[in-house]
Amino acid sequence: MITVLAGGVGAARFLSGLLHVVPATDITAVVNTGDDTVMHGLYICPDLDTVTYTLAGAIDPERGWGLRDESWRAMEALARFVPVRPPNSHAAPTWFNLGDQDLATHFYRTARIAEGATLTEITGEIAHAFGLHVRLLPMTDDRVETRVTVVDEGEISFQEYFVQRRHSVAVSDVRFIGADRAALTGHAARALMGADAIVIAPSNPLVSIGPLRALAGVDTALSARRESVVAVSPIVGGAALKGPADRMLGELGHESTVVGVARLYAPIAAALVIDPIDAHLAREVEAVGMRAIVVPSIMSTSAISANLARVALAAAGVVV
Repeated sequence: MITVLAGGVGAARFLSGLLHVVPATDITAVVNTGDDTVMHGLYICPDLDTVTYTLAGAIDPERGWGLRDESWRAMEALARFVPVRPPNSHAAPTWFNLGDQDLATHFYRTARIAEGATLTEITGEIAHAFGLHVRLLPMTDDRVETRVTVVDEGEISFQEYFVQRRHSVAVSDVRFIGADRAALTGHAARALMGADAIVIAPSNPLVSIGPLRALAGVDTALSARRESVVAVSPIVGGAALKGPADRMLGELGHESTVVGVARLYAPIAAALVIDPIDAHLAREVEAVGMRAIVVPSIMSTSAISANLARVALAAAGVVV
């Protein structure tokens, strides 16, 4: 079994490549839920949904999130209520765009939560509905909320930072509310302990992998089997391919290079996969205590994604 620690877009693309290398039934993805949110009374899991839609071949290829051939009638209709909304009301926000088809996923999840189902159970049901054989697991069934402190503004939710402000504002702190009380699900714990290899996907190490690592016992479990854990750098040539990882690293006191990523992951992973663009930094990565594995990692084609997955597995001791 291969276990992948996953955020959203980058992890979804890596998992798509992994499906070309090993059977879907041999793959378990433990997915970040720190950026889950409630909008219009609906429980939304952005990373879980991005992974689900991508692996199902249903993702909108241009946006990289949401469903293809989407319509936006519901969100457009919400706009009529904006002029009548009282000043202190948060009703009918339109800054967080939800497509009409996408709403169905959130309707189902929210109704099942109200019935007492766990997020693990619901995620399995949604994955099955989309025809997936990869096992998708939320990192926890408990509520963990990523909060971001914005310079000159104060603390806001992750989605306010990421979507409403388009991650264009500087941050000075990140914290994971509830992580000290939340527990890794039993299924996720077994996925960490029983996997032949663990891959940390090319996701933001601070706000995609960070919430998972904040759960009790996760870093201990990973460090105990460090030689079979490999990370794929989300930073290529000093920049994030998608999202604010490069800027967040710098703003929070880390180096915005593969060396900075290596310093974060060295305690829990023995190898870091880096792109040839960063080959000149391989010795610095190894000086931090990780083996540097150089292979094309910009997943612009399915062949590149598959080869990246194959090399990552080999670095963790699994040859396919």
